[in-house]
Amino acid sequence: MTRYRKLFPNEKLGTGMEEKGSMMNRTIKAAVGMVAIAAMSVGTLAACGGSSSSSDNGKGKVYFLNFKPESSDEWKKLAKDYTKETGVEVKVQTAASGTYEQTLKSEIAKSEAPTLFQVNGPVGYQNWSSYTEDMSDTEPYKQLINKDVALKDGDKVVGVPYAMETYGLIYNKDLLAKYIATDGAKIKSVDDIDNFDTLKAVADDIQAKKDQLGVKGAFTSAGFDSSSDWRFKTHLANLPLYYEFKDDNVTKQPETIKGTYLPEYKNIFDLYLKDSTTEPTQLSSKTGDDSTSEFSLGEAAFYQNGTWAWTDLQKAGMKADSLGMLPIYIGVKGEEKQGLATGSENYWCVNKNADPADIQATLDFMEWVVTSDTGRDALANTMGFVTPFKTFEDGYQSQNPLVLANDEYTKAGKTPVSWNFTTMPSEEWKNGVGSALLEYAQGTGDWDAVVTAFVDGWKTEYDAAHAE
Repeated sequence: MTRYRKLFPNEKLGTGMEEKGSMMNRTIKAAVGMVAIAAMSVGTLAACGGSSSSSDNGKGKVYFLNFKPESSDEWKKLAKDYTKETGVEVKVQTAASGTYEQTLKSEIAKSEAPTLFQVNGPVGYQNWSSYTEDMSDTEPYKQLINKDVALKDGDKVVGVPYAMETYGLIYNKDLLAKYIATDGAKIKSVDDIDNFDTLKAVADDIQAKKDQLGVKGAFTSAGFDSSSDWRFKTHLANLPLYYEFKDDNVTKQPETIKGTYLPEYKNIFDLYLKDSTTEPTQLSSKTGDDSTSEFSLGEAAFYQNGTWAWTDLQKAGMKADSLGMLPIYIGVKGEEKQGLATGSENYWCVNKNADPADIQATLDFMEWVVTSDTGRDALANTMGFVTPFKTFEDGYQSQNPLVLANDEYTKAGKTPVSWNFTTMPSEEWKNGVGSALLEYAQGTGDWDAVVTAFVDGWKTEYDAAHAE
């Protein structure tokens, strides 16, 4: 059969803006056969992990397993809009926070398996390499502004990012303005916060003046349930990896790491604990929703999260002009030139084991999402994504205030922090680091255990993933 037929004519395209791909987007070598141990349990499922049937109308159907809980409702609405327009059934299921890999493992084994799923980068791809359709001749790949950001395996395009995201320290402009007006404020402008020492001085002072300012703490709670702990065991842990890899010119997943910047990692984590809305002993029960609530209610000035948080903050009543975002400063020399952490772990992959009609239906749906007015408006304006496609350059740039904050850092010549956490060897490694961080926070463990989980755990998990 002839695939990749065009059901939807392209909209007028914009002209070329260049984006640089980060390290995680480098071409994967063909030797992906040595996959993580976790993947071995699902490798035998390929034979039964494809859709056995298609829709009765011959148009095929789509099943998208979505990674992003914060955009679940928006994807479901978009699916309904597409079905109304084309008659093609589109099912959207969203995995709960922190459970995507487990959910995908379960769903991919079913006869009605996802036709469209996500991986987080080269390491995550290894678990699903036997399921990925070559997307070299698809419209989403053709429309990438910079094709280097695609996920590749040799000559095959196995994943296409649909959202480029940024994270840092989201701050409440109104609260910081109120703080700056206090006697003895450590800064005269938010722009003065461009290093860890200044951030710490401000946070400490806000904490000391919390009653005067009407807040519970400088930072939202560092919750350690599955809806929140990824902010610290993954996103925060990216900072010491970024600087170590930068120093050592690391360009692919290393067998070992040194932990050069773990003292700086401790700097920022200690600050989160000390100047918090919550006692450290309570962190095991604190959730991502708790942090969102604390921030949106004005109980904290700073909230480590990313551009994706805008949807929830907006729903909670926050206004765009009240939000800004700072880089996460940890105390590294020269960090004044640092920008926000920018990259992607949102790679679309098409299940090659699905029914051919369903594969085609899925490719048609993806094309519609990135070329139609309805799809582009949903991704750019409703979901607030920064998309890497040429089709969005003509009037579909995101108005997400956190995206605009990143644009300002870029215009100022700040160097973005790449997403090196996609090279982390396994989820088990992250869990080990997270457990050690929680024990440290609660006073039942020491920082040496965090270092051990970080450095020794990396080698252990790398070796397990690359065992013969």
